[in-house]
Amino acid sequence: MIPRFVTKTIHAYLDYPVAISLVALPFALNLGSSHPAALWLSVVTGLAAFILTLLTDHHLGLIRVLPYRFHLAVDFAVGAIFATIPFILGLSGIDAIYYWVNGLAVLTVVSLHKPEESMQLA
Repeated sequence: MIPRFVTKTIHAYLDYPVAISLVALPFALNLGSSHPAALWLSVVTGLAAFILTLLTDHHLGLIRVLPYRFHLAVDFAVGAIFATIPFILGLSGIDAIYYWVNGLAVLTVVSLHKPEESMQLA
């Protein structure tokens, strides 16, 4: 059995730094050498992740209109897209590694999510 220990609170604390890193790291790592989209896909995703976090119904959300379950579904989709985008766009080198590592990290966090009592009943 997989230990599920990433609570809603832990996830909330991860969201803002991850969103900021998705915007900043592509520039720091000089992404885009194998495809220009390698730079901008992460930046746009980071901005969207920041907005998603602001709107999510958890204690760090400022305007809590989106259910946390929706947030997890979006995270899963982003992880899957990031894991496959190097194949789709033909990324190589640091561009491909960046997306594989981020995709795997997001999918790992989502898979280690510990459901809350109220989420288990739904």
